[in-house]
Amino acid sequence: MGMDFYQEYSTARVIFDAADDILGYPLSKLMFEGPEDELRLTRHTQPAILTNSIAIWNVIKEKITISPAYMAGHSLGEYSALTAAGGISFEDALELVKNRGQFMEEAVAKGEGTMAAIMGIGRNELETICYQVTNDGYSVQLANMNTPNQIVISGTVKGVEFASKLAKEGGARRVIPLSVSGPFHSRLMQPAKERLRPLVDQTLINKITIPLVMNVNAKPESNPSSIKENLIEQVVSPVLWTDMVEWMIENGVDTFIEVGPGKVLAGLIKKINRNVKTFSIENVQSFKSFIEELEVKGGE
Repeated sequence: MGMDFYQEYSTARVIFDAADDILGYPLSKLMFEGPEDELRLTRHTQPAILTNSIAIWNVIKEKITISPAYMAGHSLGEYSALTAAGGISFEDALELVKNRGQFMEEAVAKGEGTMAAIMGIGRNELETICYQVTNDGYSVQLANMNTPNQIVISGTVKGVEFASKLAKEGGARRVIPLSVSGPFHSRLMQPAKERLRPLVDQTLINKITIPLVMNVNAKPESNPSSIKENLIEQVVSPVLWTDMVEWMIENGVDTFIEVGPGKVLAGLIKKINRNVKTFSIENVQSFKSFIEELEVKGGE
């Protein structure tokens, strides 16, 4: 993850090296060489994705003039978006996500919580199923509203299994158990939320000029106190990604640029609205292709 940017751009190297210094261990080596099972631990994954995303973003800013109308991120990506918007220093963001990852990993005993992606059933129907399962003594709730036809649920293993079964019986096209280390964005993360709160409260967050469309309410925020409260609440609340994308489109956004590892968000956006343009900058090759397309269109 990110090694090609590290090798080609000094601007990216500064970020990777800074992350190693801030964390006190060679995160970049883990990102470049693995082992993958170690990198997949939440306490490493979260700092790694933030570091990679901000390294790429800094290269983008160095090479082209870019003026986003809004910033947005999915779950952890909200910290990357806030950093890119100038609302928080990279050092402070890295410290927060390091602790966030640890707190989320420790909130629920290993093997007790999980998540599943449900395809082809409406939000209201799935929410009703989750309420029913919870009333039956289990714990499960909507966690990620990824697209109108893809919603992730989160809770105890039994709760997610029961809700998945009812969703299939209710007409869901597909159910995919997710390989995750915990029931993220559920009420079971309450211990992580309470541990994260004092750290967020004491962190300096600046008023931003590029509004951050946030996970909890799918609305743009610029005020530091509102941003802090949403970051804290996000740990136990659903990621309203569909609502966020629809709000931005309704307010004039027609092009989305995904920065960081993978192309997941661009794919989700296309499933929400096929008429918008999407770009994913995840490696040097995709970045150079993006620049070439800009040059062909005269830098538009």
